[in-house]
Amino acid sequence: MKWAIIILVMLSLLGSIMWVMPTPRQRFQAELRAKAKPLGFQVQMVRLTAPRAKGETEEGQSSVMAYRLPRLNVDKKTANTIVPWHAFRVESIANTGLPEGWSWGFGENVLSDEALALLKDMIDILPAGVSSIESTPIHATVHWDENGSIEDLELIKGQLDRILEARI
Repeated sequence: MKWAIIILVMLSLLGSIMWVMPTPRQRFQAELRAKAKPLGFQVQMVRLTAPRAKGETEEGQSSVMAYRLPRLNVDKKTANTIVPWHAFRVESIANTGLPEGWSWGFGENVLSDEALALLKDMIDILPAGVSSIESTPIHATVHWDENGSIEDLELIKGQLDRILEARI
């Protein structure tokens, strides 16, 4: 009887330890976010409201990770020329200049043809888990589900750098 109680207590302790240990997915996310910091990313969970998709009555809301690169060394005059925009991976009516399956949250018809060509090229290259791309005078952001690899993070960094360099 004593052995049964000892075994139950040990199993209870082991269960508690296993319960607080991170899953492999959580360990990967922690590693990914740790690698993002030296690359210059600000990583934050945000509440994202996507535009209403075709056939839907309400806008889609979700919590998603935002990987942001701040615009450094941009003076106030230059920052005032950067027009904010936000493109989502959702099929809706506001999709002028974007590839099929993408729509504008805001900023439709504000980018030049060259900027739209750059954005289309980026969209083709970015990982499938990217749900939106945003640019403001303060930062460029990708909202990503973090399904992928460390190489995807480096790919996202390269593509956001293109936005920052082009100042769109």
